[in-house]
Amino acid sequence: YVIYVNGIEVSRDNMPGGTINYTTQASTGLGGSAETTPVSFDLSVCSGILVEGNNTIAVEMHQNSGGSSDLGFDLELVGNAGGATGTPSLTRGPYLQVGSETGMTFRWRTNTICYGQVKVGLSNGSYLTASADESCPTTEHIVRVNGLTADTKYFYQIGATDGTILQGDANNFFRTNPLENTTRKIRIVAFGDCGRGDVSRQEDNLNNYQSYLSANGIDAPDAWLLLGDNAYYQGTDAQYTTNFFDIYGSTILKNHKLYPAPGNHDYANSSSNKASRSMPYHQNFSVPQNGEAGGVASNHQNFYSYNVGNIHFISIDSYGTESDGTSIQTSGSSLLKTWIDADLAANTSKWTVAYWHHPPYTKGSHNSDSEGDLVNIRNNFIGYLEARGVDMIICGHTHVYERGYLIKNYTGNWSSFSGANAVSMSSGKYTSSSDCPYVYNSTPANHGTVYVVEGSTGASGGTNSGFASGPMPFAVNDGGVFYFEVEDNRLDAKMLRRNGTIFDQFTIIKDANKTTNYNIANGSSQILTASWPKTGNYTWTNTSGTTRSVSVTPPANTTTNYSVTDEYGCVTDQFSVTTSILLPV
Repeated sequence: YVIYVNGIEVSRDNMPGGTINYTTQASTGLGGSAETTPVSFDLSVCSGILVEGNNTIAVEMHQNSGGSSDLGFDLELVGNAGGATGTPSLTRGPYLQVGSETGMTFRWRTNTICYGQVKVGLSNGSYLTASADESCPTTEHIVRVNGLTADTKYFYQIGATDGTILQGDANNFFRTNPLENTTRKIRIVAFGDCGRGDVSRQEDNLNNYQSYLSANGIDAPDAWLLLGDNAYYQGTDAQYTTNFFDIYGSTILKNHKLYPAPGNHDYANSSSNKASRSMPYHQNFSVPQNGEAGGVASNHQNFYSYNVGNIHFISIDSYGTESDGTSIQTSGSSLLKTWIDADLAANTSKWTVAYWHHPPYTKGSHNSDSEGDLVNIRNNFIGYLEARGVDMIICGHTHVYERGYLIKNYTGNWSSFSGANAVSMSSGKYTSSSDCPYVYNSTPANHGTVYVVEGSTGASGGTNSGFASGPMPFAVNDGGVFYFEVEDNRLDAKMLRRNGTIFDQFTIIKDANKTTNYNIANGSSQILTASWPKTGNYTWTNTSGTTRSVSVTPPANTTTNYSVTDEYGCVTDQFSVTTSILLPV
């Protein structure tokens, strides 16, 4: 159906995007309980659509096929006056959106309309830092709090302006994003295909992930990425409730800042919906599309960018099409690429990570050799991103875990992969001298990219011939989540398998293996610092010490060489210190 109020479309369900006419068919056929399950939406008087006096409601119904034998229709309009419908209670949330250095958006749903309120403070139970009230009563609450301090942990309470408290305890907290120049450790987690409705798998992965956080003294990561297919199978609001919000609502949704990307099931797995921007996915999530969290404003809800410390993220829609008819699959120029050009030209972050749903390389439950959308993404988009310095690309869709070498310029079929396509054939696990990390400089930009597929957080699937080989040899057909940490110029990533083990790990270090020259006066000291962080001891030559920085006082009137390396000899910095009576001018 499509519903109009006073000539303005206010709701659309099970219909494609774009212009609707009398020949447009419904996206899918409905049967069983779906025929009698109501679909509801809010139309606030604050929207400006409802007017004083008479209002006209028009509804158009569409069949899925011309030969359909039945049609059902029932419409109810319920008017609620704010504060007249009893005490509100939570039916969804709260959850955290559009996290930035100085602000946070809070979303939740109530059973009846009210004026929502958020209070924020530095300790649980004391919410004195900031507050914000809604100006219009609703059941779908979206409240923004600004003016916060970067990289600061806050507690929050949600409720209503009449004094009703809906939630606020020790688990209702968040940390504002760190500044771009931070060198502290930043933690990120990615869930792929987490809304399948396989509750046991979802809960196994959730429990194992939470156990990992607890064992490592982590209250929450700095960002939670959703890789698409966040609610199966048609991505309806009811499926979002059952398969996503009910699964995570009592735990991590309260304190994980969420940055989603859509998948095909978020578009009801229907190509007729590709142009729609009114799917439940678009209604349920708020994203930093206006540049409020860093990056260039996309002004599109389905693709956007943001910064978390020194990491620049790009979230991309790999299923939808844009107003110019292009998509991620399009060769040549496109609306998406025009925005990415501007965004990455302005990007000054040390790290760049892109994520979306459909993977360019997979032999899991999908096959990137034979499926046209995956082939098109590989041929028309991957080289474009690699040339612009993207360090890592994370996808879902295929219900396994897969990870590749550091590769570039590889667009062929699986069997054509060879060492010539890899910048490094190391496993990157960083556990021995034969498993060194991937080390490269930020420039030139086409330094290679690590590709990760994590589509098994909530869904299981089979494999195709070639699985765990070729460009993606580090692979397992089991559930898990993808977790990584960035500290300064070092990235460490892990696949947290649902059985409690770490299946895979790899490390990337940027702008290391450096040579630095110093000129100092005789008798002076010089601080030497390794260019990369690590846990444990550093090995220095020509001086004592095992820490990242050491102080040296070399002999007079000479040049003394020093070096520092890791325990495996994988990363080494060289220093040359020249002493003289007078420093050169």
